[in-house]
Amino acid sequence: MTSIWLRAEPDRPRRSPQLTRERIVAAAVDLLDSDGVDALTMRRLAERLSVTSTALYWHVRTKDDVLDLAVDEVFGEVTLPAPTADWRADVRALVHGWRAAMLAHPWTPALIGRPLIGPNVLARTEFLQAALVRGGRTGEALAVTTRLVANFVIGAAVTEAAWQPGARGRITEAAGAYPTLAGSGHLDTARWPDDLLFRRGLDVLLA
Repeated sequence: MTSIWLRAEPDRPRRSPQLTRERIVAAAVDLLDSDGVDALTMRRLAERLSVTSTALYWHVRTKDDVLDLAVDEVFGEVTLPAPTADWRADVRALVHGWRAAMLAHPWTPALIGRPLIGPNVLARTEFLQAALVRGGRTGEALAVTTRLVANFVIGAAVTEAAWQPGARGRITEAAGAYPTLAGSGHLDTARWPDDLLFRRGLDVLLA
């Protein structure tokens, strides 16, 4: 089905004026935060809002619509800093906020494969590209760097959200099979905290 961002929504009166898209999205984010993506159904969302499922369909067509709206809502939590003369600092501020928002809502990284063309996402991508342009990127270099930065922060959030305690033990218990990983401290968050690796990785990308 076509993304909600690519459809022209009909202008029709709402049967339940007190039920708004904003209320639906807020309730969906709360439900996703507490129970995860698999738990989100139109019926459960309607129950959370104390309305019928039919009332929801006047505002959103499908669960996919709700997920697209919820992801964009989370991106809206990322503060857009005022642009400065230091384009790298601007990118860092945006990207650290982006990562923090996804980690605060750990269901979001798994949904990033959905169309990221909602207004909040596009506003932040615009800020990112404008900063990169100030840093001298244009044309193909701008497209490549935009994708590198976006993929880096999304990948970091996916990895961190899926982290399993004790993963390091899998390597140390079989150090003979994985000598380089065992010696490097791979997955050792005590030695290489996620925050540190994220900052260093971003520094490399922006160097």
